[in-house]
Amino acid sequence: MTNQLLPEKPLVVSPSLAATIGLEEACMLAILGDAACYLGQALHLPQSQLQKLTPFWTDYDIQRISKSLHDQGIIKLESAPYINSRELKLTFTTGVIQTNNGETAIPAPSHAQGIASLIADNWQPDEELVKQLMLLGISRDFIWEQLPSFIYYWKDRREVRHSWGSTFRDYVIHEWRKYEEDKFRKDQESPMYTGWRPSDDAMKILLEGAQISATFIEDSIPEFIIYWKERGETGRTWNSKFIQHVKRQWVRFKASIEQDSMPRFLPEAWQPSKDVFDVLRLANIEMSFAEKLLPEFILFWRDSKQVHSSWNTKFLQHVKYVWAKQHSINLFNPQQVNQHAGQSATHQSTSTRTRSLVEDLTDRSWAK
Repeated sequence: MTNQLLPEKPLVVSPSLAATIGLEEACMLAILGDAACYLGQALHLPQSQLQKLTPFWTDYDIQRISKSLHDQGIIKLESAPYINSRELKLTFTTGVIQTNNGETAIPAPSHAQGIASLIADNWQPDEELVKQLMLLGISRDFIWEQLPSFIYYWKDRREVRHSWGSTFRDYVIHEWRKYEEDKFRKDQESPMYTGWRPSDDAMKILLEGAQISATFIEDSIPEFIIYWKERGETGRTWNSKFIQHVKRQWVRFKASIEQDSMPRFLPEAWQPSKDVFDVLRLANIEMSFAEKLLPEFILFWRDSKQVHSSWNTKFLQHVKYVWAKQHSINLFNPQQVNQHAGQSATHQSTSTRTRSLVEDLTDRSWAK
């Protein structure tokens, strides 16, 4: 019974032949050799017939591979480029014969067009090869830019090839893929910049998933930017880094609230809890910076004679605010900025002494 999975004659390719002239070239040569057994050495194959013989190749593949066989001196193409003519007219060069086992052989090395040679100093691809590469989306400039390094590489290796055109084609395609991958990777990476904001998805994860205060998240943006700008690194996962940054601080921050929940006046000898300094350390804010702000913080709020349920929260917010201002980063939205005791959205002073103490110390609504 006929095996329906193999309705056609198998394609037999010699490994040594494929290693010499290329796998695709060896496959086409075997197909042409079989066709020559029935049609004669001078072949005329129209597109309809070639599509039956090579259903696994596109028209561009047929043109490219047949041109490679021609360049290697194995066949002589007599038709116009296949893309235009939709036919192959060819003859086999002297020495291409049928062996006893039915495999197709290549010309003897003595044939002028088929001799393997070292690459010449002035070697250049022909225009047809350049057009084939451009059909793959490779720019003409890029193709010619690869030529010096290609010639240098193969001259240094001192290897011979039957077809430098085929070798150059593979080289350019390989370099183009590397270029595209590098370009894609660089496009995805970016340095941290002053106007950076977490994405809507990142905010949703923090607000809805982790149940973190919106204003706490806003307060965490400036120090995050400052830290990564000073490091000068580029990255593709700023949102992921920010989520982890805020979550680590929030755990400590919640602990400080739980220990400081009773409304009261600020004691004269008040000190922030250890959790406050832990949060500041996670925010990459120097401990000495926070300690310098403590005396005027206490003075202001004792003079105001107000009571609050969390002085730790107020001090933490105050330190973060002044830290951001002294690093010239003002990322609060206009409404939040105005809530900060009338602070102007365009005010960029970097010294606490050039602003009123009220502007530095007056809290925003979220701390209530």
